[in-house]
Amino acid sequence: MSEMGPSSDVDGIDAVRMTWNVWPRSKVDASKCVVPVAASISPIRHSPDVPILPYLPLHCKSCASTLNPYSRVDFSAKIWICPFCFQRNHFPPHYSMISESNVPAELYPQYTTVEYSVGPTDPAAAASPPQPVFLFVLDICVIEEELEFVKSALRQAIGLLPDNAMVGFMSFGTQVHVNELGFADLSKVYVFRGTKEITKEQVLDQLGLAVGAHRGAGYPKGVQNGVVPGTISRFLLPASECEYTLNFLLDELQIDQWPLEPGNRQLRCTGVALSVAAGLLGACLPGTGARIIALVGGPCTEGPGMIVSKDLSEPVRSHKDLDKDGAPHFNKALKFYENLAKQLVSEGHVLDVFASALDQVGVAEMKVAVERTGGLVVLAESFGHSVFKDSFKRIFKDGEQSLGLSFNGTLEIICSKDIKIQGIIGPCTSLEKKGPSCSDTVIGQGNTTSWKMCGLDKSTCLTVFFDISPSERSTPPGTANQQLYLQFVTNYQNPEGQMRIRVTTVARRWAETSANSEELVEGFDQETAAVVMARLTSLKMEMEEEFDATRWLDRSLIRLCSRFGDYRKDNPSTFTLNPSFSLFPQFMFNLRRSQFVQVFNNSPDETAYFRMLLNRENITNSLVMIQPSLISYSFNSPPSPALLDVASIAADRILLLDAYFSIVIFHGTTIAQWRNMGYQNQSIHQAFAQLLQAPHEDAQIIINDRFPVPRLVVCDQHGSQARFLLAKLNPSATYNSAHEIAAGSDVIFTDDVSLQVFFEHLQRLAVQS
Repeated sequence: MSEMGPSSDVDGIDAVRMTWNVWPRSKVDASKCVVPVAASISPIRHSPDVPILPYLPLHCKSCASTLNPYSRVDFSAKIWICPFCFQRNHFPPHYSMISESNVPAELYPQYTTVEYSVGPTDPAAAASPPQPVFLFVLDICVIEEELEFVKSALRQAIGLLPDNAMVGFMSFGTQVHVNELGFADLSKVYVFRGTKEITKEQVLDQLGLAVGAHRGAGYPKGVQNGVVPGTISRFLLPASECEYTLNFLLDELQIDQWPLEPGNRQLRCTGVALSVAAGLLGACLPGTGARIIALVGGPCTEGPGMIVSKDLSEPVRSHKDLDKDGAPHFNKALKFYENLAKQLVSEGHVLDVFASALDQVGVAEMKVAVERTGGLVVLAESFGHSVFKDSFKRIFKDGEQSLGLSFNGTLEIICSKDIKIQGIIGPCTSLEKKGPSCSDTVIGQGNTTSWKMCGLDKSTCLTVFFDISPSERSTPPGTANQQLYLQFVTNYQNPEGQMRIRVTTVARRWAETSANSEELVEGFDQETAAVVMARLTSLKMEMEEEFDATRWLDRSLIRLCSRFGDYRKDNPSTFTLNPSFSLFPQFMFNLRRSQFVQVFNNSPDETAYFRMLLNRENITNSLVMIQPSLISYSFNSPPSPALLDVASIAADRILLLDAYFSIVIFHGTTIAQWRNMGYQNQSIHQAFAQLLQAPHEDAQIIINDRFPVPRLVVCDQHGSQARFLLAKLNPSATYNSAHEIAAGSDVIFTDDVSLQVFFEHLQRLAVQS
C-alpha cells in the first residue's frame, strides 16, 4: 500500500503510484536502489472527487507549470510563487478577490488534481461539439458462420451508437471495398487492389476527394476543412441517418468470392485496407478524434503488412523464428505499421484491432500502430466467442460500464529541477518536445516532455521513468527544500466532445542522506515496483537482442535484497525483509514464470497482446496478470483468499482463479462427483447448490468490470482443462516429492523450482560477502 493508508481506493484522487515515495538524492544512490524511480499514472481515471472548474488555468510565466496547492501565495501582494522554478507570478485582475478565507479550488490542499472545462469561444462550435467517429473495417475472408457472428455484433454496435456519432464502413478480402453510405437508393462501392502499397494521394484521387489536397496547413477545427462540401457525407454519416443503409449492407454482405487454389491460404490484404482507412479519415477529418475499428479473422497474406505467404506449406512465424531471423516478412511488415502509426498520430486517429481467429493474424506486427495511437486490442478464438462479443459491445455501451473513450489527448510533464524524464512505457507517442528536463538515457517513448495520446480512456495508464541528476548548485541535503514536485497536465476531448485540461500535481520527499536506507524502505511500493519491473523486462525483451530476462530479474532481486535486507554476512538463516519488501520476491518468482517472460508456450501475437495490456492497465490489474489471485470456497468456511500453491487444491473445495486474461472455476473431485449426481437439485442440499453458485457470481462481478472480457474456464480436478489452474500454481508438490503429499491434493509434473527453493537460493546469494 502506498503512503495514503488503507483507503479502499489505492490510487487516490491523483491516480499516481510510485516505486519509491521517498527519492534517493543522487544518481549513484538511485542506481543502488536497483528498482528504477518511476511513476505509474492514469491521466483521466474517473474519480468523483475531482472538481471541474469552469475557467482557464493560470500558468507560471517562466516554466509554464499550472497554479496548484503547493504554490506559495502572498495574499496581500496578490503574488504566487511557483514550486518548480521559484518564479514570482502576479495574479490576473479577475483573481483580485482572493484572500486567506477565499481561495480558488485549485489552491485547496485536497485538490491536487483538478479538471478545467475549456469550451470553445465561438457559440456555434459550442452548440455542436465534435462527434465521435467510427470507421469499421471488416475482414470477409472468413467462413460463413464467422461472418454471421461478426455481422450480428456489428448490428448490435450500430444500434448502441449515439445518434450523432459518425460512421463509415469498409470490407476487405483479396481486395478492399469502400462503401459509399450517402446514396441510400443504390449501394456504391470503390474497389482497391490488395497487392501493392497505396499512397494517401492515390486513395483520395480514387475516392474523388482529391480537391481536399489544396487546403491550408495546420489542423482545421471541425469538419469544414476545405474538402469539397458534401464529400465527407458520402463516406461518413451520422449513425441516425445511416442505420438503415448499414443494416441493409450487412444483410447483402457475403464472404470473399475470390477463388481459392488448393494448398493456398486465402488472399487477405489487411495492410492495404488499413492504409485506405487511414487515408480516408485523414482526408475527411484531420485532427478530429476518430477510430478505425478493424475486425480481422486471419493473417495478412498479400500486399504491405503481409505476415505469411499464401502457400500453406509456409508456417506462420513463431518466437523461435523471430529469434533466429527466420521470419522473412516480419521486419518489412513492422516498417509498414510504423509508417501507418506516424500517419495516424499526425491526424490524431486511433487504430483498434479485434482479432478473432484460431491462428495468428499479425497483432505482433500491428502492435506499434495500436500502441502509439492508444488503440484497444482484443484477441479471441472466434467472432462467436464471449471474449469478442462482450468486449466489442462494451466499446459502445453507455453508463456505468462504459470505457469512457476519449480523443486527441496530449500529456505534458513538469518536474523539479534535479529530475529528468527518461521516457514513458504505454499507449502514447513522443511529441519530440525537447527541454532541460529530458534525460540522455531513453526508456520507451523518450527525448521529450510532451506526448500524444490519440485515444485514451478512464483505465489508460502510463509508466514514466525518471533520472535523478542534481546540479552542483542544487540545495544541499539538510536544507529547507526537502520536497520534490511533479505535475502531469493532460489535454483531451471527453466522450461528450468537450475539451478538458486535467492537472495533477504531486509532492514527494528527498531522502535525507544516502547512508540512511530506512526512509527509502518505508517509502517503497512493492506492488508498483513489481509491475514496473515487468514492464521494463518486457520492453528489454523486445528491444535488446540476446537479453536473458530470467537472469536479469534474478540478479536485480539479489542486489535489492542484499541492499535492503537485514542479515549477518554469510549467514542465510538470519536473513529477514522489512514488510515493505516482503512480498516482492514472490512477485518476482511469479513474474519469471508468467507469460511475459516465458514466451515459448505462446505465439508472438499472444505475447504482443499480453504486453500491450500490461503496459496500459493500472497497477492493481497488472499485478493480477503477474500474480493471479486465488479464492477458496468450502462448506466449513466463508470464501477466503488461498495461497497460489498446489497445496490449496482439495477434493471438497472449489477454487476461483483470476489470472486476468482468464478466470478459472475449479471443482475438487468430491464436489464434482456430487454435482454430477445432481445433489444441488434436491431441496435438502440447498447449501451445496449455494456453494456451487457462489464462485460463478463472484466471477461475473470480475467479468463485468474488465476490458477485454476474460475467458471463463469451468473445470474439474484431473479434467483436461485443469491445466489452466495448475500452470499458475506454485509447484510445492511435484512428482519428485509425491511421497509427502496430503490426500486429496494434487501433484504438478514439472522441473520448475518451487517458491520455497527459490527463496532459499535468494537468501543464500543475498547474504554472500
